[in-house]
Amino acid sequence: MYYKGVYHLFYQYNPYAAVWGNISWAHSVSYNLIDWMHLDNAINPTEPYDIGGCWSGSATILPGVGKPVILYTGDNFENHQVQNLAVPKNISDPLLREWVKSGRNPLMTPVNGIDPKMYRDPTTAWQGSDKIWRVIIGSQINGHGTAILYRSKDFVSWTRSQYPLHSSNRTGMWECPDFYPVSSRGKNGLDPSFNSRDTKHVLKASFGDHDYYVIGNYDSKMDYYTADVDFMDSNVQLRYDYGLFYASKSFYDSDKKRRILWGWVTEADNINKGWSGIQSIPRTILLDKTGKQLVQWPIKELEKLREKEVSLQNKELKGGTVFKIAGVKASQADIEVSFKLPNLEVQIELMDTKSVDPQQLWVVGPFGLLVLASEDLTEQTAIFFRIFKVDDKFAVLMCSDQSRSSQKRDVGKNIFGALLVVDPTQKISLRTLIDHSIVESFGGEGKACITARVYPELAIDKKIPPLCI
Repeated sequence: MYYKGVYHLFYQYNPYAAVWGNISWAHSVSYNLIDWMHLDNAINPTEPYDIGGCWSGSATILPGVGKPVILYTGDNFENHQVQNLAVPKNISDPLLREWVKSGRNPLMTPVNGIDPKMYRDPTTAWQGSDKIWRVIIGSQINGHGTAILYRSKDFVSWTRSQYPLHSSNRTGMWECPDFYPVSSRGKNGLDPSFNSRDTKHVLKASFGDHDYYVIGNYDSKMDYYTADVDFMDSNVQLRYDYGLFYASKSFYDSDKKRRILWGWVTEADNINKGWSGIQSIPRTILLDKTGKQLVQWPIKELEKLREKEVSLQNKELKGGTVFKIAGVKASQADIEVSFKLPNLEVQIELMDTKSVDPQQLWVVGPFGLLVLASEDLTEQTAIFFRIFKVDDKFAVLMCSDQSRSSQKRDVGKNIFGALLVVDPTQKISLRTLIDHSIVESFGGEGKACITARVYPELAIDKKIPPLCI
C-alpha cells in the first residue's frame, strides 16, 4: 500500500517461532521500496473473532480523505473464519503505526452454505459508478473454487451477492484471490475502481501450491466476470510464476501509476536458521500487447543497487562449452543477457505434441546461465532455454534446474519449467536476480517468471562463485 509518501508492507508473521501459528500482521515501511524499517505489529490476535490468528487480507484507500482501511480474516474462538475491519488510530501519521479494530467486528460471517473453514482472504475493495463498494472472499462451495462477492455502502455493513463474481468447477479452494483492472492500451497501472472500454480485468487465485490467473471482462452493472480462457480450461495454464511463489498480492502505486506485485517465497530447507519464508522482489505487472497474458518485471528502483558493471558483447558460444564471466560477485547479482541463435531450422528438435506440460519437459538446456556454481561445477543452478518445434511452430522452454544446486541432501532440488511465448528467430532475453538463497528469473522480457530457492555448500561467499553462460 502507498500512503502519504510511504510504502507499507503487511505480512503474516509468527512472533514466537519460524513455524506456522500465532499469526499476526507484521508491518514494515519504506520510502523507496528498497530500504525497509520494521515497525510494531499492525494487528495481533486479541479478540474472540481473531483469537486463533489474524490471517490474510487487504488494504483499501477510501476516497475523499484518503483513509486507509484493512479487511482481514480472523480465525475465531470456534476456529471459524470471519472477516474483520481495522483502521488507523491516527491517519495523519504517514507510518500508520497504530491500528484499531472495529467495534462492529466481525463484519462478514460464513452462513448460508459457506464452509466456515473455507472462507478467507478478502481482496482490496473497489467502488462502482453507483458508489457501492465491492469485495471478494476466497472460498470453495460444492467443491468449486469461488470468489464470493459482497457489497457495502459504508464499508461496515456488507451484504452477500446472490451470485459469486466467478467460480470454477475445475479447481478447489481459492486462497488469496486478487482482482484488478489492467489497461489494454497504456503502460500505466490502474486504480482498483477504474473501468473503461480499454480495460480488461485479472482474477488471480492461489490453489495447488501455485498462483494462477485469468484475463477477462468485468460487467460492473451485473457484477459478473467472464474469463477469456478460464482456470484449467487449456493445456497451458497462466501463472504469475512457475517456481516457488504463492499467496501473492498486488497493489496500485498511485505515486508512479503502476501496479506492483509481491509474492511469498517458501523455504526449501529446514528452519534451524530461525526464519521461514521471504518476500519476492516487488514486480511491476502489465497486460502484454497481445492481451493474452501478463508480463512482470523487477521494479526500476532495484537498479539503484547495482554497483560494478560487467559487460560482455557479441560473444559467440559454441555448443557444449561453458564460459566463465570474471568480475561478478555471483552470490548477489542482477544479470541481463540476450541470446541470438543462427541457423535455427537446422538446430531445431522435434517435440512430442502430446507432452505439453512445461513441468515435464525439462532437459539439459543448450543455452543459458549457470549461477551459484562451484569452481568445478559440481554445484550449479542452471537457468536455460531450449527450443522445440511443434506442428511447424517454434516452442521455447524456459527452465530453472536446481537438481545440482547443493551437495546437501536435506534441501529441495526442484526443476521448474515454463513455455515461453516468444519468437526464437529474434533475440531471447533472460534477466536473473540472485541474492544468496533466492534466484528469480524473468524470461522473454517478463513473459515467464521462475523463482527458486537454492542452498549451496561449495558455491558460497568464502569463495566467490563463478557466473557462467
